[in-house]
Amino acid sequence: MAGNTLLFKTNYAVKSKIEPFYKGGKVQISHDEKYIFCTCGPRVNVLQIASGKIVHSIEQDDQEDITSFSLSPDDEMLVTASRAMLLKQWDWKQEKCTRSWRAIHNVPVASMTFDSTSTLLATGGCDGTIKLWDIVKQYCTHNLKGSSGVVHLVEFHPDISLLQLFSSSLDCAIRIWDLRTSKCICVLQSHYSAVTSLAFSSDGHTLISSGRDKICTVWDLKERKEKRTVPVYEAVEGVVVLSANEDYSQLGVKSKDLHFITAGSKGVLRVWESSTARCVYTQTLPSAPVSSPEQTDGDPLSLVHCLPLPLSNRLATVTAEHNILLYQLPSLSVQQQFVGYSDDILDVRFLGKEDTHIVVATNSSQLKVFELATSSCQILYGHTDTVLSLDVFRKNSMFASCAKDKSLRVWRMDPMTGHVHCVAQGYGHSNAVGSISCSRLKKAFVVSGSQDCTIKVWDLPDDLPAVGEEPVQLVARITEKAHDKDVNSVAVSPNDKLLASGSQDRTAKLWSLTDMSLLGVFRGHRRGIWCVQFSPVDQVLATASADGSVKLWGLHDFSCLKTFEGHDASVLKIIFVSRGTQLVSGGSDGLVKLWTIKTNECIKTFDAHQDKVWALHGSSKDDLIVTGSADSNITIWKDISEEELVELQVKKEDQILKQQELSNLLHEKKYLKALGIAISLDQPHTVLKVIKEIRQDEEGPQQLENTLLRLRQDQKESLLRYCVVWNTNARSCLDAQAVLQVLLTHLSPDDLLQFQGARTHLEGLIPYTERHVQRISRLLQSSMFLDYMWQKMRVTGAKDSGELQGEEMDASPHGIFILDKQSEQANTTHAAQQQEEEKDDDDDDDENKAPDSDEVQEEEESISTSKSANRQAGNAVGTNGVENGGHISSEESSDEEDVMENSTSKSTVPTPCVMTDAR
Repeated sequence: MAGNTLLFKTNYAVKSKIEPFYKGGKVQISHDEKYIFCTCGPRVNVLQIASGKIVHSIEQDDQEDITSFSLSPDDEMLVTASRAMLLKQWDWKQEKCTRSWRAIHNVPVASMTFDSTSTLLATGGCDGTIKLWDIVKQYCTHNLKGSSGVVHLVEFHPDISLLQLFSSSLDCAIRIWDLRTSKCICVLQSHYSAVTSLAFSSDGHTLISSGRDKICTVWDLKERKEKRTVPVYEAVEGVVVLSANEDYSQLGVKSKDLHFITAGSKGVLRVWESSTARCVYTQTLPSAPVSSPEQTDGDPLSLVHCLPLPLSNRLATVTAEHNILLYQLPSLSVQQQFVGYSDDILDVRFLGKEDTHIVVATNSSQLKVFELATSSCQILYGHTDTVLSLDVFRKNSMFASCAKDKSLRVWRMDPMTGHVHCVAQGYGHSNAVGSISCSRLKKAFVVSGSQDCTIKVWDLPDDLPAVGEEPVQLVARITEKAHDKDVNSVAVSPNDKLLASGSQDRTAKLWSLTDMSLLGVFRGHRRGIWCVQFSPVDQVLATASADGSVKLWGLHDFSCLKTFEGHDASVLKIIFVSRGTQLVSGGSDGLVKLWTIKTNECIKTFDAHQDKVWALHGSSKDDLIVTGSADSNITIWKDISEEELVELQVKKEDQILKQQELSNLLHEKKYLKALGIAISLDQPHTVLKVIKEIRQDEEGPQQLENTLLRLRQDQKESLLRYCVVWNTNARSCLDAQAVLQVLLTHLSPDDLLQFQGARTHLEGLIPYTERHVQRISRLLQSSMFLDYMWQKMRVTGAKDSGELQGEEMDASPHGIFILDKQSEQANTTHAAQQQEEEKDDDDDDDENKAPDSDEVQEEEESISTSKSANRQAGNAVGTNGVENGGHISSEESSDEEDVMENSTSKSTVPTPCVMTDAR
């Protein structure tokens, strides 16, 4: 394609997706530290850490939620437990269930774990029992009773030779079970709330337990006594013991004593020294708001899991907002972040010079910046309430956000590191700020629209603060009460001179940005307007409304130029693509539609979301679009119009070559190869032409049989499918029946039923075949009747039989009947005898019928009775001949009369008319 040629977009394909993969529950990391396993309803998703992609998804057949799972230490087996009280063993790399058995628990399984040899599996149930399973020999080895309530925690002692199992239930105690005797040998009591985590020291002699009672307890397993209680002043969800062989001086570790890390409701990691119960290090989140001392457990920043990655010396934490963060030890620097669940996607924009990132506003006060290559996420803190809208500046390195906290913020991304920080913020609205738009030519200003019905214009300073500096405070240059209801959308024109606003009051307005003077009002929508957009090339404004329509308006006279209707519900977002010649719209029906403005036609509809499409944006190169929905899915779409055009061109060329090859093969009478090519083209009409060519051959039936029997099974399946179509048409039914005769003769019923859709095809053949049989039967009856009438026809006269026979043959079409030459003489004799008998009968009846005949009344009295009788018989035959398509003309009748008048002495016996061979 030439660079200046504008190619209309015809189709988009899903390039990638950012989907929810974790909605709470257990998280486990494989022992090779390449994969993260986490639950998501009835599925266990396997996230590849390097790429950030979901590589496997193990799903329950019964769609029951998974209550617990465990991965074996050798990373080979995955066992899941569901609410159906079934345990399933999976080959997770093949996503195949290898074994399934009843859990024996009376209620669902709450926890499970493998021992270090990957042979024993312990399951803790909600019924207070613990069961151990030998995975290799496939039987239950132990049934441990004694716990009260739900057993939510089970762990094997790292030294498997001790054969000890640790468990905790709702009574807040830690039980130690001896697997040799199946008895509880000790109960460790220290906590007053649920025990959340157990961590063993490297030598196995010390145990650290954490609980929601805001303490951690250090236990001596040799003495089975409490060594020390560490008050941590937060509900602890996870604890990890630091290795004594590593240098953790950056984390405040200055002695060889046992140190451990806690993660809890405050959302920060802290390092504790077990011997002194001192906190030696507290993590600081530079971009996060400072947590209050009275932090509640339900805070979105709180941590719910803390997992070690010993091979790479890393640490993984899981937040209450379902974010998974990987930290590098000992610096505790964030390496990767994955967002497990984003809730509603409210807005999304491409970011970066090459559109390498996207910034997403979810139903949260935090902004998420995703790197598209790895799906790694950077979480931006700043807003204190839900972020509602986003917009980017021209070069995609800066963007603005607005939120329910009545503020707006401007952010800058470092092009080298990809790090994003806040450079400016503005306060001034008296209600939630629902829309924002940035200047198009330079980074000069931003415009905000609020639920307080006002629009504010904010000028940006020339020098913006660097990383680490406080963001500059913005002051509104102009404030204007714009609408009677909420301002849902604002848009700045490509030349930075005009501003458009859309409101819930069903109107859109055009403003001059220099002094915010009103230039015009666009009226016509029946419900509130959700989005306004300027065309990048024309003086046109597009509006999307809750009435399900998109309208184009002229900026000169404010008239409606076009209306696009196709969505069944509100249209929430629109963008221009293809240099302003096409539109893409997203609606609350979950559909994304592509429109061509010139033809007013919807080119394509994309159904990739299950809920409202709130977010829609196009890349700077116009080759990608991104959509975000309330179903928590973010979809990146790639324009494949050019690829489809090239594929279509290649397909056409290939078809032309195949058609030419087909013609050559038919000319050379290579029917088998010709039929194979015709079937590969999937063109029933072309296949029919080949079948007709074969049947027209001198040895047609035999040639057809030999050709069809040499076809492959899939080709025979296609042929049977085509026969169903051919059989519906009388012109091609004989070809279809010829093919069916070969297939039904040489293939057994069992072979036929193995064809795909054979039953349906055969059922479709029956009614039309019966109809064809009835039609042919009627034709056969008609032809037999015509043959019968022909045999009954006779002509009397003075001419000899040879002349009459010549006249009859000249007056009738040739080749209608092909009579057997051998039986011709016998037929002639039989006809003559029959006519003699009929003549006698006619003479007897003639005495009664002659007075009623008009023809007889017109004759002269001198004509004999026999002449009248013969004329009556001739007229009767002539009448029948006309009615049945005969060829006895009126001239012939008059000639017969003249002959009979001139010569009455000749014999009145009629000469039989026999059709001779036309050849």
